[in-house]
Amino acid sequence: MNIVVVGAGGVGGYFGGKLTQAGFNVTFVARGNTLKAIKTNGLKVKSINGDFTVHPKTTDNFNELNNIDLVILGVKSWQIEDVAKQIKEVVTKNTMVLPLQNGANNADNLRAILPQEIVLAGLCKIVSKIEAPGVIDHFAFEPEIVFGEYDNQSTKRVQKVATLLDKAGIKNRVSDDIHLDIWKKFLFIATISGIGAMTRSVFGVIRADEELRQIMYQTANEIVAIANAKGIGLSNEDIEMVLKVVDNLNYKTTASMQRDIMEGRPSELDNFNGYIVRQGKDLHITTPANSFTYHCLLPQERNARGLS
Repeated sequence: MNIVVVGAGGVGGYFGGKLTQAGFNVTFVARGNTLKAIKTNGLKVKSINGDFTVHPKTTDNFNELNNIDLVILGVKSWQIEDVAKQIKEVVTKNTMVLPLQNGANNADNLRAILPQEIVLAGLCKIVSKIEAPGVIDHFAFEPEIVFGEYDNQSTKRVQKVATLLDKAGIKNRVSDDIHLDIWKKFLFIATISGIGAMTRSVFGVIRADEELRQIMYQTANEIVAIANAKGIGLSNEDIEMVLKVVDNLNYKTTASMQRDIMEGRPSELDNFNGYIVRQGKDLHITTPANSFTYHCLLPQERNARGLS
């Protein structure tokens, strides 16, 4: 298969690196210092499962791509629409596009731009970050990709992707209900990220504070209410699972959105708490905890994007 990985950060860099290490034909789309670093020194992955370096094909020009079988999107949620417009000219009816970013509606946003039938739905579970351009640090949690057809049909092409990931040593699962799985991941990341950004604290500090735990519960309850109104079967058990995950992760863990905000970079704030606030208005569901988080962090987000 001809595989294109868009983005060489904590997600794309790790999973694309594993696919390259396994000998698959992988081309990374990267830019700036990351592109230069990979071309010069290769892609370095530091992992709790073992460090490795690979030397994949890399470009910053989508027009150089052709005969693409699978596109793995490792960019941020707020970059989805721009990337979709760029890959639209180089994909075919036989291409599969697999989004792995955090967020509840990435596949929907892709389907609004690309031919709907080529878009899969997916998510990943990984704790990783960019240590330096072309250097990825996977420092906690066993990485996994969960994916499926948008309509949950069992197809030969998703089984083909599963086999590909198996051969690369990447834990994966073809989901029976991919939208529920996406919302379960979204419930976790949207519950903790904004609170982490506001408090500028690691998970260990946040989870030990009873008042902050209550805010997490309030945030999560609002997300579940929105999901249920959209026909997604999240439950109180899923909320308890989120808190259990937070409790079991390494004391010093932080969320990617949190790190982006703390370091003055554009973040997925609008795709996380902002998305819940907008859905709440559309569905006439109050979301005070998410609204407070969103509007408290919005000035920093606007500043990072040069809008204030």
